[in-house]
Amino acid sequence: MAEAGSTREITLTRIYDAPRDLVFRAWTEAEQLARWWGPDEFAVAMAESDPRAGGALLIVMRAPDGTELPMRGVYEEVVAPERIIVTSKIPGPGDVPIGESVHTVTFADLGGRTEIVVRARAVVYGSEGMGALAGMHAGWSQSLQCLDDVLTGAVDRQVLITRMYEAPPEQVFELWIEPEHVMKWWGPDGFTITIDEMDVRPGGRWKFTMHGPDGTDYPNTVLYDEITPPKRLVYTHGEPGDPDPQFTSTVTFEEMMANTVLSMRLVFDSAASRDMVVEKYHAIEGGNQTLARLGGLIASQTARERES
Repeated sequence: MAEAGSTREITLTRIYDAPRDLVFRAWTEAEQLARWWGPDEFAVAMAESDPRAGGALLIVMRAPDGTELPMRGVYEEVVAPERIIVTSKIPGPGDVPIGESVHTVTFADLGGRTEIVVRARAVVYGSEGMGALAGMHAGWSQSLQCLDDVLTGAVDRQVLITRMYEAPPEQVFELWIEPEHVMKWWGPDGFTITIDEMDVRPGGRWKFTMHGPDGTDYPNTVLYDEITPPKRLVYTHGEPGDPDPQFTSTVTFEEMMANTVLSMRLVFDSAASRDMVVEKYHAIEGGNQTLARLGGLIASQTARERES
């Protein structure tokens, strides 16, 4: 773990299916920043932006527990639509800064698409800032995914569920791809599953049946699109001709202080399809119960390891 007063630097690259001018405005206009800034399940209570050299940037993030964290920054450089550099204070409890940061964002035109590169550097004042350094990569990565959700419109037709697990990403990822583990936790409370096939590779298929507590069977088919151990899973739920809407699930596994920050995004073709699945199958409640069961399995594994 880093010592108090230390520095961390990260670089992230993303490609967005949107023109450069639009992506640049998303980074510099207050109304747009308010739609995506911050990690998963954080909201923006207020945003003010004056995108010119010396102009102020204020973003008040609201954590899931209601805590508000004001991030006060200054635009050091603005070259529209190519580059911005921002220095800022890292917000802490009680609106007391716990460190400082600078981030540089470059925007490259890819002929209708945009590649951005974020280079962020942060230094903390003391031990109370260690969490901010540890969560730096996960926070930026989730924020950039939120921006993609806004640019693509997925934010209006998705279900998002997050969890923190006291286990490294390698362990949590394995629990998602090994049938003997998946059978122990997949599904809401009271459900069990039978796995007929689980071919975890791009283009592979996972066929299983969920058995409800009332005896009802729910056949499922999943097609794997992307497997990036131990960071990311992308798969499509359902096949053409299925009576219920298809959706794409993206599961990310971010390391934070030897723990895992897991985000699960279910993206539907339309908000109406999302709403139908939420109402008919209680997707949000069921998803939360499913990830809680995964947490229970992780806790039992940890307990056995400590006893051995």
